[in-house]
Amino acid sequence: MKILLMILALLIPSSMTVRAETTLPAEVEKIDVKLTEHQAAVTFLGLATGEATLVQGPNDENILINIGGQGEVSELEGWLSLYNVKNLSTLILTNDNEKVSKEKIDKLINKYKIKEIITTPEVSTFLSREISNQIPVTVWKEGTKKEILPDMFADVQFLGNEQHEGLDLMLHFFKHNLFLMTSFSQKAEQKFIAKHLEDVHVFKIPYRLTNDSLSDQLIQTLNPQISILVGAEEDQLDQDLLRDLQGIWSEVYLTKKHGTVTIKFTESNYEIITIPLKDDE
Repeated sequence: MKILLMILALLIPSSMTVRAETTLPAEVEKIDVKLTEHQAAVTFLGLATGEATLVQGPNDENILINIGGQGEVSELEGWLSLYNVKNLSTLILTNDNEKVSKEKIDKLINKYKIKEIITTPEVSTFLSREISNQIPVTVWKEGTKKEILPDMFADVQFLGNEQHEGLDLMLHFFKHNLFLMTSFSQKAEQKFIAKHLEDVHVFKIPYRLTNDSLSDQLIQTLNPQISILVGAEEDQLDQDLLRDLQGIWSEVYLTKKHGTVTIKFTESNYEIITIPLKDDE
């Protein structure tokens, strides 16, 4: 059973101060996903640029996957504050091709007391050389499988260092499978098809996807119930991809249109919460 909750306005003035260029809604002060044992939440943040995904478990356990684009860190901090995030146990960086901001990472490490960074070999080399905070930087390889939160496992499906490649993760939470796709090279797609990645409940489509990057065969194989497109305007999207997703009855959410998307999971069900972005004036 799927429950769609649309939060249109919480008539509480926001007390957060962020820079002018932000997607943060002024009407929403705090969001409490109210997680208990055997529950988790995954939030695809509607940032102005780039992508970031917040993974939350019970007992205030939080993991951040990617840190957005080249915008100010204050926007990301604002969204994390909105979700009452005070600490991050782990930061996962999946994309070699996005320019890594060591200043932004240093700020996040200091503010959220990050204990570990997980990433690709190329980004690991950069961070080990550049960041001032000496915290463990771990490289995950293809085939790595780790428990990242209680009852939630991350399984590396592909690791590449060529154009349009990076670290691709499948998150498993009880019967739920979430495919956080980063790579969209032909080599990566062939690997995904060969792996028969079926029964995907949530499909995070790569940021900055180019036209004709994902084949109908891949979409048919994944057959996702929910598809998340981060950062792209609707009129800029690959229309063939949208038709392929509609053809398999996948529920499509665009962060630029629907806002930040939170999916709260129990052992057997999930519910979707959308947080509309700040209106352009």
